[in-house]
This record gives sequence, C-alpha cells and structure tokens, in this order.
Amino acid sequence: MGSKYIDLTNGPILRHLFRLAIPTIGSSFMQMTYNLTDMLWLGMLGEDAVAAVGVAGFYTWFGISLLLITRVGAEVGVSQSLGRKDSALALRFVRHALFWAVLISALLAVVVLLFTPVLIGFFGLPSVQVNTDAASYLRIMAMGFVFSFVNPTFAGIYNGMGNSRSPFWYMTAGVALNLVLDPLFIFGFGPIPAMGVVGAAWATFMSQFLVFAIFFYRLILLEEMMPLYLRKFKFDGGISRRIFALGIPVASESALFAVFAIFLARIVAGFGAVAIAVQSIGAQIEALSWMTSSGFATALGSFTGQNYGAGRWDRIRTGYRYTLLIGTVLGLMVTALFLLFGKEIFSLFLKDPESQRLGAIYLYILAVSQLFMIYEITTRGAFNGVGQTVPPSLVGILFTGSRVPLAYLLISFPALGLFGVWWAISLTSVFKGIVLPLWFILVLRHGGDNRMGHLGSRLIYLIPSRLRQQFFIKKS
Repeated sequence: MGSKYIDLTNGPILRHLFRLAIPTIGSSFMQMTYNLTDMLWLGMLGEDAVAAVGVAGFYTWFGISLLLITRVGAEVGVSQSLGRKDSALALRFVRHALFWAVLISALLAVVVLLFTPVLIGFFGLPSVQVNTDAASYLRIMAMGFVFSFVNPTFAGIYNGMGNSRSPFWYMTAGVALNLVLDPLFIFGFGPIPAMGVVGAAWATFMSQFLVFAIFFYRLILLEEMMPLYLRKFKFDGGISRRIFALGIPVASESALFAVFAIFLARIVAGFGAVAIAVQSIGAQIEALSWMTSSGFATALGSFTGQNYGAGRWDRIRTGYRYTLLIGTVLGLMVTALFLLFGKEIFSLFLKDPESQRLGAIYLYILAVSQLFMIYEITTRGAFNGVGQTVPPSLVGILFTGSRVPLAYLLISFPALGLFGVWWAISLTSVFKGIVLPLWFILVLRHGGDNRMGHLGSRLIYLIPSRLRQQFFIKKS
C-alpha cells in the first residue's frame, strides 16, 4: 500500500520534534486567532459583547473537549500502528475515528440547539442583552459543530501519520477568511448589515466550514496521505472500544475542565460583566503559552507513539528531555511577559482603565504558574504517546476540580475577592506541573514495564471485570 506517512523511529530526534511541533503550534494559534479576532473586534462594541461571546464559548469549549475522544484515539492509534508497520490497522483507526467524530458532533449540536436558553441562563447574568446575544451566538455555532468539531480529528489523523504541516496550512485558510469576514459581519459594509455578536458567529461558522471542506477534499477525496478505502468501512467494536479507551480519559478531563471553568465563570459573573470580559480575554492571552506547549505536546505524542510501537524507549527518554528543556525556555519568557507588560497587553483588547487594571492583575497572578502549566501539558503528550491516558487525566481532574472549592474559600477573604478565583486557577496549575512530570519520570525509569504507567489505572479495577475487559484493552 502506498503511503506518505513519516517514520519518526529513526533520524535526529530534535529535528523531528521541531518539524512536528512548529506546524502544530501554528495550527493551534490559527485556532486561537478565531477567538482573539472576535474579542478584538467585539471589544470595540463594549464589555457586554465580549461577555456574551465568552459565556457561549464555554459550551463550545465543552464540545471540543468531548471530541478529544476521536482526536486522541486517532493520534495514538494511528501513530502506534504505523510504529509497528501495520498500516491496515492504522486505516481502521482512521475510519472509526471519523465515524464517531461526525456522530458525536451531530448529537451535541442537537442537544445545544434544544437547550440553548437553559445553558445560557445557568450563568445568571442580569443583562437581558448579554443573555440574548450569547444565545444567538451559541445557536449559530451549534449549527456548525459538525464542521468545527470534526476538524481536530482530521488534524489528529495527520499528526498520527507524522504530518503536522498540512493541517497548519488548512487552518490558515480558515483564519484568513475569518479575519476578512469578522469586521464585515460585525460592523457591516455596503450591502452587508452590521450584525454585532451574531456577525462574529457567522464569520466563525463559514471559516470552520472552509477548513472542513479542505480537509475532506485533501484527505478523503484526493487521499493525499494514503488510500483510505472508506467504502470498505465495517464497524469494528474492538477498534471503537480502543478509541474510546484512549480518548475518554483525556476527553473526560478536558470536559470536566470546561465544566469547572463554567462554575468558576459563574462565580466571576457575580462581580459583573467587566470581570467576565477580563477573564475571557485573559484566557485567550494565556493561550500564548498553553497553545505553544500543546503544539510540542502533540509533537511529542506522535513521536512517542511511533517509537513506543517500535519499542524505542531510548528515543522516548531523549525526546521527553528535549521537550522539557524547550518548555522551560518558553515558560520563563511568557512569565516575564505577563509580569512586565500585563496592562499593555490588555490595552489591545479593552479601553476602559479599570478593565486594563484588572487584566494586568489577572496576568500577574497567572504568571506564577506558566512554567508548571507547560510542564504538565508537555508531559500529557508523552503519556498519550505511550497509550497511558489515565494518569494525566486523574491528575487533571483532581487538581482542576479543586479549583471550585478553593475559589469559594479564597474569595471569602476581603483582601482577595475576585482575585481569589484567579489564585485558585494559578496554584492548582503549579501542583499539576509538579505531580505529573514526577509520575512520567517513574514510567521512563521502568521503560517497557507498564506497571508504573498504569498505577493510576488501578482505580479501573473497581469496575466489574466484564465491563473492564470490554473498555480497557491491554496493549500487546
């Protein structure tokens, strides 16, 4: 079978990591640009418009988190299969990942469209206009869920094959369209009416559809990586269970992360629309570090996956050390940027002096945890590559979940108030960035011995044996 996948089990390790990471980072920033572009233009309409998109965005985030099931399943399943030189098995992972991605995203769209008023009303925002705009934005985004949520799975397939460059260019096309459509639809031009928040939603919808169309044409119709033989698709329960076993821990942790963020946002909403706007924009700014580190984590996951399939633990250890070193340099740079130029950064988005002051404090507090957050995200990619997705998920759920009670505790101190929420976020990131790397170091020291990597997975043995055998399949 002819194929164009890239062999990561041989050759210079650092070169492989950068060649995979740079396009992946670019793709991540392309995705982030959608949100930043919305925030930049909507910031000109005022804090209420930003708050409306910020509230609706939590549910989009939740949906993307669930679709990590198919993205992670594709990345890990494809990369490990190709590492074992089993392209037929890799193709089965591709077909099933796409099948489940379309089905899950369609179901999510139906649920969101049916319950939009309830979902937006959960935040309890007093402004009728903010609630109305948020509901309108969410409905339009839901109609495009199949496009926007399947795109990451397409990218995961390419990443698993060692090609992160193509998804970058496809994402770039969507961002370019969004950059053009955003101001046209938000403010209007000529025959195009000013649509405000609704215009931002339609711009994102059309841009994501373009990216989906390019992926569909290049991967499925042109078969640019390898022939997919989609007509030969036959449902395989074993492959599906393997995808879900790999993806559910990651997706569950990310989805719960979104749920916890929703509860935190509800706390923040009690301090007014300005506080919500600041936190929404602050999260996008912080993406500077976590998007970059996620790019290296994805690269490390693909690299580790192929070398794990080939039994090359020496290359896995070296690749992890290189990636941690890169993350350290990045973390120190972002920390300095947030500490020294927080107010100047926020002034690009919001013109109100009080908003800028709060934004600078937000970045100052989050600067404390940037290095540790990068360590956690990087190590998550390494765990995914060896097919052990439970440990990072357990660490993430434990410490991210603790943010809500910790936030309630800290805001009770008069000297902290709103800042207590942000300290809860920052401090828990520090703990995650310490615990998870220490856990993976144990895995590296026992390379090839799954007992250390699956230490957290022992909780699974609380599940009845019949169900455990169906959903948690041991790797050969």
